[in-house]
Amino acid sequence: MVQHHIETSHQRLSDTCLQLQTLRDQLTVAGLNQATVTTTNLSAAISANPSNPQRTISPNVSAHPPSHPTASPGWTWLGVLGLIYLLLVAVSLISTGFQAALIHQATTLFALATNPFLGLLVGIVTTALIQSSSVTTSIVVGLVAGGLPVVTAVPLIMGANIGTSVTNTLVSLGYVADKAAFQRAFAAATVLDMFNILAVVIFLPLEIALHGLERLSFWLGEPLVGSRSTAVFNPIVAITQPVTDWVGHLVAMVFDWPSAIGPLPLGPVLQISLGLVLLFGSLQVLSQQLKHVLTGTAKAMLGYVLGRGALANIAAGAVITSLVQSSSTTTSLLVPLASTNALSLREIYPLTLGANIGTCFTAVLAATAIKGTMALPALEIALVHLLFNGLGVVLIFGLPWLRALPVTLAESLAVRTSEHRVIGLLYIGGVFFGLPLLCLGLSLRF
Repeated sequence: MVQHHIETSHQRLSDTCLQLQTLRDQLTVAGLNQATVTTTNLSAAISANPSNPQRTISPNVSAHPPSHPTASPGWTWLGVLGLIYLLLVAVSLISTGFQAALIHQATTLFALATNPFLGLLVGIVTTALIQSSSVTTSIVVGLVAGGLPVVTAVPLIMGANIGTSVTNTLVSLGYVADKAAFQRAFAAATVLDMFNILAVVIFLPLEIALHGLERLSFWLGEPLVGSRSTAVFNPIVAITQPVTDWVGHLVAMVFDWPSAIGPLPLGPVLQISLGLVLLFGSLQVLSQQLKHVLTGTAKAMLGYVLGRGALANIAAGAVITSLVQSSSTTTSLLVPLASTNALSLREIYPLTLGANIGTCFTAVLAATAIKGTMALPALEIALVHLLFNGLGVVLIFGLPWLRALPVTLAESLAVRTSEHRVIGLLYIGGVFFGLPLLCLGLSLRF
């Protein structure tokens, strides 16, 4: 009996030593061998308690070590910055592709703006097609300088405000595979839609009846006419344009640029397709990385920065967007933060309102450079954009009973869209393209 007990104990000792050796090999491969456990010490411990040798294993040594090494925080953050850069490049490829394909059609669409309602619809469709309210506003400023009446151009600007949101709404579709993340992303992408639609519902009838924005912009613009325009450095264009230009040249070399798919040139269509692939791919990886880095201290710091109040966040959104000269860039970068729950919708809401204001400064600066008799009308329409967005924030965000309405509408739409993904496609196709084009077609027919 004693001999049997000794043999059993030795067998347990041999098995445990073999397990220990395997464990040490795994820890060495993983780079996590922080504690050296020797066979001698283990043997002594087992000799003291041979009936349960596994109790002697240190609790600091995991029986299930990680299967892969953990990247250092520095490399992880560097990867996040690289993915953000790819996201910016993707948005730039999509935007420049649409502009190259449809810029001439956009100018033709402006001729359809024969009344305020048609002007609003034209502004929505045009901006959704070329993916940039700044480009639309610049075209409108040029048309006004060429003789387009300011009263006709005001609804175009209002429509451009709605149409510019299509970019970040497209970005949110990158999370369609994850129901919870998609719901948060879609709500963050559409809260600005709801705000802009509400602002149009309030201000367009007032403008038709009273011409308040037109008159106020005239009063503010007179002292600024003839002042020197200041060129503003755009860091986003500076870092993304080399890649965008290279892709454009590469596509032009490989494919015959003048050839077309239907009414659209082949080159821009391929550029848009490449941008969409890069967009969805970078979003998927970026979301996973943000879940790892935006924890603990990093998340606390983000909360501290955004915890200064809604007005401070509106100002921050305006400053950031005026520097990068693109509200689509600012709002698109907020969507991944929303999808990972790093920022709540109520934290994102004031930042998007600030972006709505900040995107207006480029057109105002450009308009101050126009000379001649049409200088004042051109500056007026640029100021109309700024006044419309600024007064919209003052009125809607300033009134408590209106403030929460865009958030409530966006959340409600996001819940339904997360349950039925097709609603997202119907929303984008209907609000930005289908309904406006249908109304334009009916107006031309009748």
